[in-house]
Amino acid sequence: MLKNQSRMLKLVGLAIICGGALFAQEAAPDAAEAVSDGVSLWDILYGDSIVNLLIWIGLFATSFATLWLIIDAFIKVKHEKFIPPNLVNGVRDSLSQGDLGAAYATCDTNPGPLSNILRTAFENINDGYEVVQQAVSSSTDLETEKLMQRVNMLNICGQIAPMLGLMGTVAGMVAAFSGLARATGAAKAKLLAQSISTALWTTCVGLIIAVPALLFFTYYKNLATRILLETEATVLDLIKVLRNAEVEE
Repeated sequence: MLKNQSRMLKLVGLAIICGGALFAQEAAPDAAEAVSDGVSLWDILYGDSIVNLLIWIGLFATSFATLWLIIDAFIKVKHEKFIPPNLVNGVRDSLSQGDLGAAYATCDTNPGPLSNILRTAFENINDGYEVVQQAVSSSTDLETEKLMQRVNMLNICGQIAPMLGLMGTVAGMVAAFSGLARATGAAKAKLLAQSISTALWTTCVGLIIAVPALLFFTYYKNLATRILLETEATVLDLIKVLRNAEVEE
């Protein structure tokens, strides 16, 4: 199921990239024509307003942040990162022999979310199994919060980008009608069309950033939740041998 979702995500991402490439090819003649008519890239970015330029800087920063967060999540939100087999096997072997100290040492040599949760369980083992379960649940919530702080940044980028784009469009429209009021004759229609076209670019770019950001946010949020639930279940499965067993400190 997870592999199928991963393939589907890759296909959707490829479709977005291909769509963006086709959009760029279709937009290229229009951009060239705009430049020939006196509208340059600087006109689009600056738009006779420092506010417009700042909005574009914000959009570029958001796009780079989105890309970095997607790569970061791809590297870190993995099943083997959270539930390493060598850690699970080492702790299971130690606990099956009743050697809690060795299990604790195994966690120290394999740092990570699973190790943190296991250490919390071991530290409360003398208070009873029910207390251990509560400690495991609390520790899992803490690890979930740590992980979701990073994943949620994708959601923030996905919400900020279209808002920045809309702000740029509104600012551009205000400037367009302000310029239209000063224009005369047949130049009015041409000026209005060019100004509106320039203003809409920020919304277009904002949506291009937001769509993959929200798509990857949803995917990695669900993946992280599933992995952390499996992590908690793994911990409870490992320590259940301690319920009625004598362990060596």
